[in-house]
Amino acid sequence: MDLNGWREESGVSVDFRNGLLIRFSESLKRGSDRSKLPMNRIDRLTGMILLLQGQRVTTAEQIANHFEISVRTVYRDLAALGEAGVPIVSEAGVGYRLMRGYHMPPVMFTEDEAAALFISGEVAEQIADSSLKQALKSALLKVRSVLPEDRNDYLNRLKNALGVRFVISPDDEQRRSLMPVQDAVVRRRCLSLRYDAGHRGELSERVVEPLGLVYYARQWHLIGYCRLRGDFRDFRLDRMVEWEVLGEFFDGHLDFSLKRFLEEMIHSEPVVPAEVIVQRASVDRFRAELPGTPISETPLPGNRVKIEFLTCSVDWMSRWLLGFGTQVKVTAPPELKAALCEAALAVARSHSDEFVEA
Repeated sequence: MDLNGWREESGVSVDFRNGLLIRFSESLKRGSDRSKLPMNRIDRLTGMILLLQGQRVTTAEQIANHFEISVRTVYRDLAALGEAGVPIVSEAGVGYRLMRGYHMPPVMFTEDEAAALFISGEVAEQIADSSLKQALKSALLKVRSVLPEDRNDYLNRLKNALGVRFVISPDDEQRRSLMPVQDAVVRRRCLSLRYDAGHRGELSERVVEPLGLVYYARQWHLIGYCRLRGDFRDFRLDRMVEWEVLGEFFDGHLDFSLKRFLEEMIHSEPVVPAEVIVQRASVDRFRAELPGTPISETPLPGNRVKIEFLTCSVDWMSRWLLGFGTQVKVTAPPELKAALCEAALAVARSHSDEFVEA
């Protein structure tokens, strides 16, 4: 196949030498919107090499799903790469891989790719602890070091115009657990923990076989097999008062599914339907921070919205709703309404003596 023959129909200039992609360029008509154009074939072929390079073995179906093309097109593209000299090895019933020792030369980032990496880094930094932040900064520095001057100027302007701010636990800057715990998960090394379950100040000693890390409810969670409890458990990293990666490796749990564990954990909690009326000025915040499952919203007169949702804890939900003050009124269930009233009275009682003295 003559790869240079695509030039007229796709606007692509390509140069393969000894199986290596040396250069390609793409010419687009002036005024066209590149964000609406489908990936052209040479970009897809380049991406296909990178995908194979990053995996031990990849099936045609996985390649098709990644690029959103048909399996037939995958076979055609793989054949084209083979004719161009890229050493692709096919293992019957297993998939495709690159011949050992073959690596594609570094590929220059496009403006969109560089911006996507930068924004991803800004977002990730907000949910990372200090053990990950330094690695992120180092990685982004290396990315920027290979960019031409015009792309670095673009990222500088983007940085000045972009702001990503989440509400972060004050302990996050003091903790350095995420990267070491992640490494223990990958290497299957045991962890020794002093854990504050329920954040009640009652510490327990645990040896855990770490199996996964998940970020939800604004916290990082370690999922692992707890030898103390003899079962799988969910540990919040901010409640790990002390921890140590042990020299001991563990076996087993090969059939453990992180996704299945989380689904079972969610479904095992008792679910309570609730209904509140929210002032429209607070609706956006309520939606964004709701620690439950929304069901429906109904506009009401007087700039109010009725919101129905599911919650797993009436007590916890009452304390969360207290933060909205008079902007939220609970209409159902009665136990949530009573819990909110009791929480509000408890706050009032805790300040009543000081108020009287003043």
